Amino acid sequence: MQYKVPQDVQREDTIIGPLTLRHMAILGGGGGIAYFTYISLSETYLIQVWLPPVLVITVITLSFAFLKINSLPFHEFLMNFIEYHLLAKKRFWIQGTGDAFVPPYQPIKNDSSTKITEPKKQTKSLEELTKVLDSHGKSGIIKTYKK
Repeated sequence: MQYKVPQDVQREDTIIGPLTLRHMAILGGGGGIAYFTYISLSETYLIQVWLPPVLVITVITLSFAFLKINSLPFHEFLMNFIEYHLLAKKRFWIQGTGDAFVPPYQPIKNDSSTKITEPKKQTKSLEELTKVLDSHGKSGIIKTYKK
């Protein structure tokens, strides 16, 4: 039996036409805010007052829903843009400042006066090892080591 293997798994599923669930959520939220602004301002003010905020909200909503810059969604591009302008452009390196990175698998070297000694290797006879392996390390065998 043959099965269909999805080819483009990164693409979001469409719900209505080309709109995905993310698009619909963004458009619903932004459209609701724009409609609330229109309703609250249009009752008491002229079109010159309520039209600019509604247009600004609509443009921002449409850009968050559909705009891609350099194949990045608008919200990712906006966050990268803000991060670029807030962080320092130049970085300075001063030798000897900061802590050196020591990987956890390497021992930390102390002063030359303190010597790091390696643990002594204990050799056991073959019979003792076979007893431990055969008994799966049960407590009865441990008594033989205490002798």
